[in-house]
Amino acid sequence: MQGHTLYICFFCLGPLNSPFSLASVQLTDSAYVAHSESILYRSGYSQFLNLKDKKDFFKFVHSQGELDSRKVSKNIQKRRVFIDLYNNIVYSTNTQYGGNTIGLKKLALRLAINKASREGWLAEHMFLMGLENQEGGFDYFTGAYPSMCGKTSTALIKSGSIVGDDIAYIRNIDGYAWGVNVEKGIFGIIHGVNKEDDPLVWNVLHDESEVIFSNILVTKDKIPWWHGKDNNIPKEGNNFSGEWFLGKTDEQGNEIPPSHKNARFTVALDNFPNVSDKLNASEGVKISAIIYGGRDSDTSVPVEEAFDWAHGVITKGAALESETTAATLGQEGIRVFNPMSNLDFLSIPIGKYINGHLNFGKSLEKTPLIFSVNYFLKDSEGNFLNSREDKLVWLKWMQLRVHNKVKAIKTPTGLIPFYQDLEELFNSLLGKKYSSDGYVLQFSIRVNQNIAKIERITNVYHDKVKDAPEILFQVLSAQKKRLEEAKGKFGEFISPFDLEKNIL
Repeated sequence: MQGHTLYICFFCLGPLNSPFSLASVQLTDSAYVAHSESILYRSGYSQFLNLKDKKDFFKFVHSQGELDSRKVSKNIQKRRVFIDLYNNIVYSTNTQYGGNTIGLKKLALRLAINKASREGWLAEHMFLMGLENQEGGFDYFTGAYPSMCGKTSTALIKSGSIVGDDIAYIRNIDGYAWGVNVEKGIFGIIHGVNKEDDPLVWNVLHDESEVIFSNILVTKDKIPWWHGKDNNIPKEGNNFSGEWFLGKTDEQGNEIPPSHKNARFTVALDNFPNVSDKLNASEGVKISAIIYGGRDSDTSVPVEEAFDWAHGVITKGAALESETTAATLGQEGIRVFNPMSNLDFLSIPIGKYINGHLNFGKSLEKTPLIFSVNYFLKDSEGNFLNSREDKLVWLKWMQLRVHNKVKAIKTPTGLIPFYQDLEELFNSLLGKKYSSDGYVLQFSIRVNQNIAKIERITNVYHDKVKDAPEILFQVLSAQKKRLEEAKGKFGEFISPFDLEKNIL
C-alpha cells in the first residue's frame, strides 16, 4: 500500500441501534471499494461510539497491491484472501474484484455465519420482500436462490415492497422470526437486464440515480453497454481488457466479450419506487415465509409448501440444488448441490449449519412456513412451463397459505395448490387463462426424478458431510418411501387431480 491513499470507513451491518447491528470497519486503498460501500452500507461511526463490547466488531483490510499503467492490480496471480474467524478480520490483496474487496459483502457473511452459529441466530444469503395483504399491511417473505435462479427479480417484483435482495440476518424476537437487510443498496448482476423484463432496475439505471458500473463496456460516446441491454452490440469501446474492439482476442486466442458475464451495478435501494418503509427499521420485519428456489428443468413443481419446519429445512433448504447455466463457470446443465444457497460462504461445517436451522425453529413459538419454487421446469421438448410473470401467482398463493385462506393438496413431497385457486389467481393477477392441461404438466409429481434427487442428496451427505444430523437421513428416507408407495398406486407420473382427496 506504500504510496497509496488509505480510506478508513466505518459502517454498520443492519440498521443502526438495533439487536441486529454489527459494527464494521474497512481499511482499503481502493476508491471503488470505499465508494461502493458508502452506497451499500449504513454509516456506522456512531455505532462504534456506543459499542458495549469494544472488541465486538468486524474488520476488513484490503489493498489493490501494485498497479499497472491502467490502475489495474499488477500481481493478480498473487491475489489472496485470508479470513480470521477468531478475531473477525478479513485481509485481501492484489485484487480489485468486488467479491474479494467489498469486505462487508460476502466476506462479512462468512464472519457473520460463524458468529450467528455461536449465538443462535441465522446469517443467510436471502432476499427480504413484502406483499400487501387484504388487511392493508404486509406479509414479509425471505428467500434463498442460487445465482441465475430468479432471486433479484423476485425481490424486486413490481407489486412487492423490497427490503433487501441479497443478505438477511434473522433472529428470534419474542418467539417469532424477525429479519433485516444487512445492506441499504444493491450490488447486482447486470447481465441480461433489459427494459421489458426488468423495468424497475432499468428505470433506476437510466434516471438520475447514482450508479457504479463495473466490468461493462463503455462506448466511445461514454454510454454503458452490457449483454442483454439490447441487440446493438457496439463495435468498440473500453472494458475490463482495456481498449476493446469487436473480434478482440486474449492471449489464448479466445474472443473477449464486450461486457463480462459478472458485470455489476451498485445503487442505493432508496432509488427504487417500491422500497419498503421498513428498510431501516431497527426491529426489522416479521417473517411469514421462507422460500428456497433453484433451477430445475425436470423434477420440482413451480411452488410447493413443506409439511413442517424440519421437513422444509431438510427437503427444501438442505437438499437445494441448481442446474448450471451459460452464465456460470463450467459445463451447462449440471446439477450443483448448494444447501440454502449458502455453501460458498459457509465458515462452519455443513452439518452444524443445518442443525443451527433446526434448532432455531425449535426456539420459535411459531415458525415461518417454508416453500420451494422452481421457475425453470420444462416440458419434454425443452420449453419452459413457467413465464417470467408467473412468479407473482406463486407468491400470492404462498401468501394465501400464510393466512390459511386456501386449502392445499398433500403429495409425497409437500403441499401444492388446487387448480381452481390458481385459475382464479392467474385471471385476477395477470389477466391470463390457466388451463387444466397446463396445471397437470406443471404440478404432476415426477416420481422417478424425485427419487433420483433424494438418492443424490443422501449420497452427498453420506460421503462428504461427516457431521450430517441423523434426522436429515430420516426425513429424506421417509420422503423416498412415500414416493415409492405413490408410484405403486398411481405410476411414475402422478397427476395432481389424482391426489385431490388428500386435502390439508
